[in-house]
Amino acid sequence: MGGMDKFTIARLSIDKETYEVLVKPEEALDFKMGKPKDISKILVSYEIYSDASKGSRASNEKMKRHFNTTDPFKVAEIIIKRGELQLTQEQRRKMVEDKRKMIIQIINKNFIDPKTGLPHPPLRIEQALQEAKVSIDPFKGAEEQAKVIIEALRKIIPLKSELVNLRVKIPPLYSGKTQGILKSFGEVKSQEYTKDGSLIALIQIPVAIQQALIDRLASLTKGNFEAKVER
Repeated sequence: MGGMDKFTIARLSIDKETYEVLVKPEEALDFKMGKPKDISKILVSYEIYSDASKGSRASNEKMKRHFNTTDPFKVAEIIIKRGELQLTQEQRRKMVEDKRKMIIQIINKNFIDPKTGLPHPPLRIEQALQEAKVSIDPFKGAEEQAKVIIEALRKIIPLKSELVNLRVKIPPLYSGKTQGILKSFGEVKSQEYTKDGSLIALIQIPVAIQQALIDRLASLTKGNFEAKVER
């Protein structure tokens, strides 16, 4: 462990203003991943910086405008949760490795080689991932990344999956945010807006990630949506 590993930076940009805090790597990562932690135990210093490497502090006036508070604990909490957290090399390696295993498992369980009718062995999927030079995001859900990765792998190994058509209805409040999510999960076959601004879309996705999409929509809309499978 070098000296740099004792702290890392969490950074959030709002309206071209940058806010940074110095944090302990393990504690900050746990907190970002949703584990309850005392914020004072995560911070290395109680300062909010505009550039931590230069030691420049953020202006209270701008902080008040962007966070509605100048309380360093409250501001730091928002920066860590919503911003980007620099990972130590070890953390990044482990998180990417764990995600890679999950993605290989998804593909192995839900896709077959159309030539043999059997799943591709995990080792073959692993080799194809390396060959396709796929980059894996340590913070994004495995199912959410699977679509892009599967498209990249198809150039190397044949993959066939059972597909399902899902019709979803999203209230107006969330419809804007939902479009990107639907595209990232599968192929949007049709979409229309009702008079009240609700979005009705038909999306085709591998059956494997149906539940993940439903969970994602549920958390985005606080459960306020409809989804049904169309045969």
